[in-house]
Amino acid sequence: MNSTGTLKSSSSELDLDRPNIEDYLPSGAAIQQEPRGKFRLALVLTIGWIIFLSAFIPVHLLLKGHDKLRRNIERSLVEMMCGFFVASWTGVVKYHGPRPSRRPKQVFVANHTSMIDFIILEQMTAFAVIMQKHPGWVGLLQSTILESVGCIWFNRTEAKDREIVARKLRDHVQGTDNNPLLIFPEGTCVNNHYTVMFKKGAFELGCTVCPIAIKYNKIFVDAFWNSRNVFKYWPSLWRVLGSAMTLYGGQSFTTHLLQLMTSWAVVCDVWYLEPQNLKPGETPIEFAERVRDIISTRAGLKMVPWDGYLKYSRPSPKHRERKQQNFAESVLRRLEEK
Repeated sequence: MNSTGTLKSSSSELDLDRPNIEDYLPSGAAIQQEPRGKFRLALVLTIGWIIFLSAFIPVHLLLKGHDKLRRNIERSLVEMMCGFFVASWTGVVKYHGPRPSRRPKQVFVANHTSMIDFIILEQMTAFAVIMQKHPGWVGLLQSTILESVGCIWFNRTEAKDREIVARKLRDHVQGTDNNPLLIFPEGTCVNNHYTVMFKKGAFELGCTVCPIAIKYNKIFVDAFWNSRNVFKYWPSLWRVLGSAMTLYGGQSFTTHLLQLMTSWAVVCDVWYLEPQNLKPGETPIEFAERVRDIISTRAGLKMVPWDGYLKYSRPSPKHRERKQQNFAESVLRRLEEK
């Protein structure tokens, strides 16, 4: 269920963890889904895939000589399929502000909670996104369907990928008919309470930056995808599916989707905020921090001074020892003052 509205600056919108539930629920709605209702949601997603593939495959193969027409149809089909995904989660998404448009020399940046951020944004506008390359069925979708909307993939373990991706980004933002470019500058999923430091790549392109703030409400389900979490959901289903579900060192995205589908609803607000440009004398890092502050303020998130990649690796022993030493010295100073 989607709605659009003008951007409001009232403080009540910032406190989205304690909303008026009636604003999100249809009258007479029951809080708990019946098994029959969950089956209908799975059926909705299945029907969506059948309709999508029945149209996408012929269009992709038969209209290769008509690139502009093919791209326009594929854009609409991808938006439609993302709409089916949101419907399968009983998604209640409120969009605030003007809908993004295709213009050269602009890039959209958003805070990042889960891969479903892309789906929620994509159902309104066919963005070309820069995203980590994934294995399994997600990787198959990336290399086939999502490449049709101009998405760009990277691999963190490949140092050469950085140069290639940077060149592709510069080329993409110059195109007049390319889909709007969407970047999640945090580089990893964060729990929707904080924003970690933004990577500066999106802010070095010499183009207008359009911030997008995304805030999920945990009233029915936590939309955060913790790919580093120990696997703990749906253990019996995991035993049945076995290797069909790829575990990325934590909760698989398939499991994450199942969790969302079997929850009551995914409740979310999306704000399209005022475009920003680099100010005279401002560095790309300062620009990134300014945009991060705008997004954090609008979504009611707390800015933290560390990098999102910290969850992928442990601090070095020297770094830990130095922090411990600094802490011990500060404690000793306080004791001496007393």
